[in-house]
Amino acid sequence: MPAHAVNPGFLDDTELVHALAGALDTGVCLFDRELRFRFITPLAASLNGMTVEQHLGRTLKDLLPDIATALTPSLRSILQGGNPVINLEFTGETPANPGESRSWLGTYRPLHRNGQIIGVICTFRDITAQRMAEQAIRASEQRVRHVLDSLFAFVGVLLPDGTLIEANRAPLEAAGIHFEDVAGHKFWDCFWWNFDPDVQQRIRFAVEQACLGEVSRFDIEARMVDNSRMTLDFMMAPMRNEQGDITLLIPSAIDISRRKEGEEALKLSEQRFRQVVESVPEGLLVVNPEGRIELVNHRMEFLFGYSRDELIGQPLTMLIPEQHRSQHHGYFSGYMTSPHNREMSQRSDIEGQRKDGSRFPVEVGLNALNTEEGTMALATVTDMTRRRADQAIIERALEEKTVLLNEVHHRVKNNLQVVSSLLRLQSDIAAPDVRILLEQSQNRVRAMALIHQLLYERNNFAELDFGDYCQNLCRLLTDSVAPDQHIAILTHNADEPVLLSLSRAVPCGLLINELVTNAVKHAYPDGRSGTISVTVLRADDTIRITIDDDGIGLPEGLLPGQGETLGFQLLPLLAEQARGRLQVESGHGVHFTLTLPLG
Repeated sequence: MPAHAVNPGFLDDTELVHALAGALDTGVCLFDRELRFRFITPLAASLNGMTVEQHLGRTLKDLLPDIATALTPSLRSILQGGNPVINLEFTGETPANPGESRSWLGTYRPLHRNGQIIGVICTFRDITAQRMAEQAIRASEQRVRHVLDSLFAFVGVLLPDGTLIEANRAPLEAAGIHFEDVAGHKFWDCFWWNFDPDVQQRIRFAVEQACLGEVSRFDIEARMVDNSRMTLDFMMAPMRNEQGDITLLIPSAIDISRRKEGEEALKLSEQRFRQVVESVPEGLLVVNPEGRIELVNHRMEFLFGYSRDELIGQPLTMLIPEQHRSQHHGYFSGYMTSPHNREMSQRSDIEGQRKDGSRFPVEVGLNALNTEEGTMALATVTDMTRRRADQAIIERALEEKTVLLNEVHHRVKNNLQVVSSLLRLQSDIAAPDVRILLEQSQNRVRAMALIHQLLYERNNFAELDFGDYCQNLCRLLTDSVAPDQHIAILTHNADEPVLLSLSRAVPCGLLINELVTNAVKHAYPDGRSGTISVTVLRADDTIRITIDDDGIGLPEGLLPGQGETLGFQLLPLLAEQARGRLQVESGHGVHFTLTLPLG
């Protein structure tokens, strides 16, 4: 039997069937009722990976078990019922491609003879490549869809008449709607735009322009979930095919609400900055590294008589008298080399020059200002005309006050010296017991007069160097020691001045006078010799004044504020007036300590 012939008696006109099958680009085969191959074209045999001879007479299950599993139920059904199976798709392996599942599409019809079904005629083709291509297209579409749905941007697809046929996930979720809610609608009638006829008209016009090949881009508000609004940077663009015809329109947008909010916030910040700059009572200007004016406020216009437009872009030196410009250039260049916040000048000879050529004193402060264009200088300019006049008035008043205070202390000192002289004259003719009291009073007056004398001589009426005062006071008290007494009065002072106000210096001076005088009179009986020391020191936040003697000490139980003498009774009161604390230790001599807080 020829390789592709049919069994005689099974099918007549063999050559005609073979000719027809060979003219087809599909595989053709015939099965008998036992599903044995009775005819197969060379194309079909090659698709199965075998020759025609290897097929004939053998069952589908013997040759192609994987495909037999998929086809046998349908073939049995055709043999029994006679109903054809059209476009049946199945998959399976063949010897031509072992280990590889391929896809087939076939049509199966019953073969009749003498009114009986004697077999099945099959036409089929390998659609593996087609299905793989379709899968690749679907995968590509899925990837595109995934990419579009992953975008934060809004993307859609329109027909040229404006009908929405596609939209990514972002605009749908932002609006709280589903694609079915907008699919097939005119784009301008969709949820995002139909809240405002003006917005709809703008979208419709963008569609019309895109149909003409124009790209539109603008900012627009869209409605979102809960009827909120979102500002979008919107674009409508045409899409052309290979022939250049516009087939689709692509609307896209990105949310710029935050950018708009930022721009509004920046605008508001700039307005506030401008308001602050304009409301500052001093002149303000910003100067770039080249020394040219970048910004001025209204006060600068008022101070120098120039308008803002006349100042912007001009060199800073135009505001300075010509003879000082070269010197100023050196100052400014040095500052910009190492910019930092500082007052460039407070000198009285700094002058500004107005537009009309007149000059006036100014005070200039410089601050470094970091900008995107580099470091600039922010200068504050203050008109010193009024301040200089006020300062002159204050200086004259202070000078007059100083002269007055000088005269007051001079007269007080003189009056106290007169009182001291009167007390001395009175003591010369007084009884011995009265003479002692008058001498004590004279010493007190001299102690107070010495304070006013030093204030007058030092020309400082606010504070007194108490160490200097103690040296002078002890010198006066040494003069009062009797010739037959061998008592030394010494002073020890801190390296730096210890300053006390007049209100505290007077009680401290009187206290030292009482303690030294008392030690001279009572600490060294029977002609004993000794040393009395007065020390003024500053320790941390306190001033410490000590009065020591190496005499016989205080009577047992005697404390400051007690005793019969007026001076000893005054000690606690004097310490309180000085805002200090007085302590006493008695043993080998007497040790008094007066501790004062600073200030």
